[in-house]
Amino acid sequence: MQDSELQPWLERMIQGDGDAFRRIYELTKDDVYRLLVFLLNDREDAGDVMSEVYLSLHRSLSGYRPEQSFRKWLNGIAVRQASNWKRKLWRRMRLFERVSAVSGSPEGDWPTEERTLAKESSLELLTLVDRLPYKLKEVVVLRHYREYSLEEIAETLGIPVGTVKSRHHSALGKLRQWIGQDMFLGEAAVHAD
Repeated sequence: MQDSELQPWLERMIQGDGDAFRRIYELTKDDVYRLLVFLLNDREDAGDVMSEVYLSLHRSLSGYRPEQSFRKWLNGIAVRQASNWKRKLWRRMRLFERVSAVSGSPEGDWPTEERTLAKESSLELLTLVDRLPYKLKEVVVLRHYREYSLEEIAETLGIPVGTVKSRHHSALGKLRQWIGQDMFLGEAAVHAD
C-alpha cells in the first residue's frame, strides 16, 4: 500500500477520528511488526513494542507533516521504540548484574537454565526495590525503570545531582546487602538440614 492510499485515512486520523486510527493500524501493523522482529530478533518483544509504536504514533501525530512519507515516519518511530526497548532491557540487566555481583559470575556466561533463574530473580529484585526507603526507591525506579539520566532525576525531584548520586549509590548498596543476606540465609538453611 502506498502513502497516497493512506492519505485520506491520515487526514481523518489527524483530526481525531478513532476509526481512521484503527484503519491505519490495520493497514500498517504487519510491516511494523516485521521490522520490529528484524530489529529485536524476538517475536514476543516485537509484540510488546508494537503497542509502544502506536502509542507514540498517536502522541506525535501533530509532528507529522503530510508532505513527508508516512511509512518512513512510522518506521522512524518503530526504530526509536525498538532502540528504547533494547536500552531498557540493557539497563535492567545492568542493574541486576550490579546487585548480583556478590554471586560472582556474569549472566552472559551462565547456561540457559541459570539465565531463566536470573529472570525469576529479577522479580525478586523488584520486591527488594519495593522495600527500599521511599527516597532511595524513587531514584532507583526513575533511573532503571523509567530510564532517566541523573540530571533528569535531579530536575524531577528538585534536588542536586550529587544527592541523586548519593541516594542511587545507597540504594544499590542496600540491595547488594539484602541479596547477600538472602544468599547467606539460604546457604545456612541448606547446611542446617
